[in-house]
Amino acid sequence: MSASSAASRPAAMLGLSIREVSQALRDGRVSATELCRKCINQIQRTRYLNAFITITEETAMEQAQRTDSRLRTGVCVCHIKCINLLWLNNNFHVLYVFSCKVNLFLPYKKGKKGIPFSVKDNFCMENIETPCASGMLKGYVPPFNATVVQKLLDQGAVLVGKTNLVEFAMGAGSTDGVFGPVRNPWSYTSLYREQSTEDPDSDWAITGGSSGGSAAAVASLSSFLALGSDTGGSTRNPGSLCGVVALKPTYGLLSRHGLIPLVNSMDVPGIMTRSVHDAATVLRILQGRDERDSTTVQAPSTPPRLPEHFDIRDICVGIPKEYHAPGLSKDTLAQWSRVADMFEQAGARVQEVSLPHTQHSIVCYHVLCCCEVASNMARFDGLEYGHCSKVDSSTDAMYATTRHEVFNSVVRRRILSGNYFLLKSNYERYFVKAQQMRRLIAEDFKNVFRTGIDVLLTPTTLSDAARYSDFIQEDNRTRSAQEDVFTQPVNMAGLPAVTVPTALSHRGLPIGLQLIGQTLQDWKLLTVAQWMEQKVNFPMIHLHGESNERELNRSVRERTHTIGS
Repeated sequence: MSASSAASRPAAMLGLSIREVSQALRDGRVSATELCRKCINQIQRTRYLNAFITITEETAMEQAQRTDSRLRTGVCVCHIKCINLLWLNNNFHVLYVFSCKVNLFLPYKKGKKGIPFSVKDNFCMENIETPCASGMLKGYVPPFNATVVQKLLDQGAVLVGKTNLVEFAMGAGSTDGVFGPVRNPWSYTSLYREQSTEDPDSDWAITGGSSGGSAAAVASLSSFLALGSDTGGSTRNPGSLCGVVALKPTYGLLSRHGLIPLVNSMDVPGIMTRSVHDAATVLRILQGRDERDSTTVQAPSTPPRLPEHFDIRDICVGIPKEYHAPGLSKDTLAQWSRVADMFEQAGARVQEVSLPHTQHSIVCYHVLCCCEVASNMARFDGLEYGHCSKVDSSTDAMYATTRHEVFNSVVRRRILSGNYFLLKSNYERYFVKAQQMRRLIAEDFKNVFRTGIDVLLTPTTLSDAARYSDFIQEDNRTRSAQEDVFTQPVNMAGLPAVTVPTALSHRGLPIGLQLIGQTLQDWKLLTVAQWMEQKVNFPMIHLHGESNERELNRSVRERTHTIGS
């Protein structure tokens, strides 16, 4: 579908990629205000998904209006060598040339506007409550913006809301936060609903997690892009289950400043979009050193855009034999085999490889995750900020009661486990051994890439999205181990990975496959991913209808805070 034909229909316009809607903006067919209003309306129409914690309607509209105003008056919002223009008598007049930054979202021309985006609620936003789906941070309003958020705002992008997640991003289902579970938009498509005899309010699939709200926002056409976080797969898992592109960049390529930490040595801001090209566009904006985050690295030089034509015959694709894991669904296995054959038939070299320590990775990840969680959660003591218990018999009693009152069982268990692993008597047995295993896991990847492998092709998840009623039958620890089995080794090795939606399962739910690249070769990874995306031809989502939206929306309206409504 062309941008011109799609832009004439509001619903179709929301389904465009950033690249396509930018072209519509360059053609002057829509204003920033109009596009922002369409996204806000879509958020309201799909509130039953519970994807958003906070809707920033007032500030979003103000941002969009300022963008329109600047463009009408000829004030440039980019920062390159630009010509300042004045619109007068139906024509542009050159005033003067000045220096400013490159703005990829707002190419300067009359009628251009900001791209609506959303942010997972564990990123700090100035003057916007950021509870991180926990009662502990209820009422916490950060005094600054996370670096990656600020970079988007500097480019003129328009924030439409903060998205739902599990408490402190601990979990793989987006079901355990204080704002309630997030629903997978594909549960409300005709293909899924036609196979169900139950009410939509009881038969729906999870989004995956922990960035479930961000994935649902992009999949439901409420945002053109969303930021998530990825510690063990928290961007790629929901990206796969919700049918969107989800990129976990190389560790250190994006700043973690302003991201409420879970596991400092593995946390990475993630990017969710509807196309690989869009993910690459956002990556170029967000990457690079940040003086506020000492773990950031210099971004490698990259071309302005992914190549339109790419010879896949120059690529060698590795298929890790250890990823044929127990529980891998027939649908997922079939897609994995189909795409591997697709690469081979196109002339790429495809060969089986071995990552021998993969079998130990999930246990290693659990130990290290709990250890760092215990350390990071120690700051939430009720003394400096966040919830504080009214128990005041002693400092210790206040501290213990504060944490017990608001941390859910998942958070408390991880803290207890981490403290146990870090005991002097257990330190060598658990933490040190886990660090040693982590080094071996990272070395496995290096050894494979040294043999000439360019990318690895794996499943992202064991299957398509589970029904919520089935998912909650097992505890968080068990579910996280199942859902993270293919994703967390990448975080321990610090490598880039991207999940690309590939096909729909027999239930009508998305299946995604993961591509893993070498350190700081994110651009090459995305180039291969774009080739794959073009070949698989994943379908656009079409929601079943609005007959049940009023009833479904009522159940989540009170949990969502709208600023300016």
